[in-house]
Amino acid sequence: MNDPPASNPTVVRPSVQDLPEVSEVQPSDLHLARLAGSDEAAFEALVTRHAAGIHRLAAGMVGPGAADDVVQEVFIAVHRGLKRFRGEAAFSTWLHRITLNACHKALKAKGHPTVPLSHSPEPAAPHDPVHAGEQADLRARLARAMQTLPADQREAVSLRELSGLDYTEIAAITGVELGTVKSRINRGRAALRAYLTAAGIRP
Repeated sequence: MNDPPASNPTVVRPSVQDLPEVSEVQPSDLHLARLAGSDEAAFEALVTRHAAGIHRLAAGMVGPGAADDVVQEVFIAVHRGLKRFRGEAAFSTWLHRITLNACHKALKAKGHPTVPLSHSPEPAAPHDPVHAGEQADLRARLARAMQTLPADQREAVSLRELSGLDYTEIAAITGVELGTVKSRINRGRAALRAYLTAAGIRP
């Protein structure tokens, strides 16, 4: 007795809805940096990616009102220096070194205001004006507290708390030992807590 012919298996083809979404791969900083010297779109992509973080760092170092000028100086310096950037250090490390240099230059400028609190940015479209006012006051007090720190502590705390960098990268940026970085951050945090507590703010 012959076996019945084998039936062809049913092939279920996935629909477009069943296919997993493939996220667009973002180019790395290094890739963009290599293009940005001659490609304005690549340079704009780097600015878009890093401008907010650099502004936060600058605001912590020189005060909110002076941060815009520092950010502008930073990206002018980045654009000029891209041809010399070889990728031996991470782009983030190189960028933060430039930012710190720009901050130090701003702080040394004659008559440069470090914390013009009247220029602190207001939150966009607040739903609760009372809460928004409290937040603005807190930001102003934090900015003033940051300015009370010694320069090395303010630098280390800003890189850690505002830029979110790890201790190793902070050591690479500042050129000091890892233990020194940790010590500066710990002392800076303690000083900030003491300042805010004395001002009636619970950290």
